[in-house]
Amino acid sequence: MKLLIVDDEELTRTGVISSVDWKALGIDEVLQADDGVHGLETARLHRPEIILCDVRMPRMNGITMLERLEKILPDSVPIFMSGYSDKEYLKAAIRLKAVNYIEKPLNPAEIQEAVREARDLYMQKLHSHRGENLKSMELSSQLALLLTVPYGTSNSGSIEALASELKLTVNASTCFTAYIVKMDTSVQAETPSFAEFHENFREFLRQYHMSCVYTEKRMQYLVYFLFGQAEPTAHAVQAAGAYLRGRFEPFVRFSLAAGDTVYGVSRAYQSYASAVILLQSSFFFPVNTMITGGAAEENASPGELPLPAPETAFSESLSSGNEEEAFRILAELEATFSGNRRFLQNPVRDLYYRLFLCLEESRRQQAAGLKSTESIAEMIGGCFTFSELHETLTEKTRAFFKDAADHGQENPTIFLIKKYISQNYMKENLSVKDISAHVFLSTSYVCTFFKNETGSTLNQYITEYRMEKAKQLLMDSRYKISDISSRVGYSDGNYFGKSFKKHTGLSPSEYREKNLQ
Repeated sequence: MKLLIVDDEELTRTGVISSVDWKALGIDEVLQADDGVHGLETARLHRPEIILCDVRMPRMNGITMLERLEKILPDSVPIFMSGYSDKEYLKAAIRLKAVNYIEKPLNPAEIQEAVREARDLYMQKLHSHRGENLKSMELSSQLALLLTVPYGTSNSGSIEALASELKLTVNASTCFTAYIVKMDTSVQAETPSFAEFHENFREFLRQYHMSCVYTEKRMQYLVYFLFGQAEPTAHAVQAAGAYLRGRFEPFVRFSLAAGDTVYGVSRAYQSYASAVILLQSSFFFPVNTMITGGAAEENASPGELPLPAPETAFSESLSSGNEEEAFRILAELEATFSGNRRFLQNPVRDLYYRLFLCLEESRRQQAAGLKSTESIAEMIGGCFTFSELHETLTEKTRAFFKDAADHGQENPTIFLIKKYISQNYMKENLSVKDISAHVFLSTSYVCTFFKNETGSTLNQYITEYRMEKAKQLLMDSRYKISDISSRVGYSDGNYFGKSFKKHTGLSPSEYREKNLQ
C-alpha cells in the first residue's frame, strides 16, 4: 500500500516519515510532494491508497487537490493536517470523506491512528463493487505501463500474472497496436471521466474483436494498447483513432499517433516505440490530427535543415533592416517544416529558439527601447504545434520591423554607419577610414560623432558586433571555431579567442559547451 504526504514544509514531511513505523501499518511505500500541483501529479502517477495532506499550500491547496483527485482516485482515503482550526476546511474535509483531521503540531501517535483507520477503510472499499472495478482498472493500467518498456525477464512474469488476473488472452499470437494521445497541458481543460470512457471504448472495440488496456504517463500522455487474436484491418485502426479523436476533441487539444501493428506480447513495446516516433511528427501537423505509420514511410529519415544556418541569414536581414528578406526566410522555413515527416521537433524548436535570440539581439543593437521582456523559453514552450511556433515568430518579427519604424529616431548617419558595419563586419580589414568614406565624413569627425551619439567608440562597437555574431554561430555545432573566427573578421584564431574571452568571460569552446548542454 502507498501513502502520499503533501506538505509545503520539508521539515514536516521528513519529520512525519521518520517518526512512524510505516511497515507496521502496512505501508510499503511513502511518497512525498511539496505542494498541491506536485501532489496531484504524483498521485496520478503512483496512485496512492492514502493521502496525508496539508490544507494550506502555495499554488494549489489541499482541498482543491483532493477535489480533483476524487475523480481520478475515488477510493483513495484522505487525511487532512493543518495548524488552522477553520470550520470551512473542516466542512470540506467531511465532504471529501477524510478519515481524520490532524492539527499541527503533529503527534506521531495521532498520525499512526489516523493512518490505521484510513488503511482499514480502504480495505473495506476494496471489497465493494466499486473497489473491485477500480482494482481492475489499476491492474489494467499496470499492465499497459509494463508494455511500454522492452519485454524481458524483468517484466514478462508480471505481464503474464496481470493478464491472468484480468482474464485477458495475451500470448505470442496476440496482435498489438499502440495509440498515444498527447494532450496540451498549457490550457486548463476538464478531461473526460477515464473510468467511464475506458468501459465505453472497450465496448466499441468488441465489434472489431479487440480489447484494450491504457495508462497515463506524466499527466500529458495517454497510452492505449489495442489487442486481439486477429490482425486489425486498416478500417479498424482508423475507426479506433476516430473514436479517440471524437471523445477528446470537446475537452482538450491533442495529437494522436497510432503505432505499427505487431504480433506477440514480446513485441508490444515495438508498437509503442513506433508511436512515440510518430508523435514527434505530430508537432508539424494541425491539432487533433492522427498520424499513422503507413503514411509516414515516404520521408521517414531525418532531414537536413533547409539552409546551412538559417539564423545567420535571418540575423543579417534584421541587422540590415531588410524586411522582405526576413519574411522570405520565414516563408522558406514554414514551407519546409509544415506537415513534414522527416524532422524531429526538438532540433526545430532549438532552431526557432536561436531565431528568437536573433530578434532579441537585433532589438538590443538597434534601440534599447525595443527590448522584449517576454521569456523565449516560455513562448516556445507554450506552442503546442509548429504552426503556432512559426506564427509566434512571424508576429514578433513583424512587430520588430514596425517598432523599428515607429521608433526610428536614430540619427540617419549613425544608422548608415551601423548598417555598413552589419554588412562588412566579416572583413578583417574593416577600418574607421572605410566607414568615414562611406558616410562622406572625415575620420576624426566620424569617431567623435559616433562616440557622442552612442557612448561607444567605433572600434568598440565593431568588436561587440563581431562577438555577438560569433555567439550566434557558436550555438550551431556544425561550425568549427576556426571557421567562426574567419566568419566574423578574424584571421588569427588565437587573437579571436582572446577577444571573445575578454568580451564574455569564456573561451569560444567553453561558451559553446555551456550553451549546448
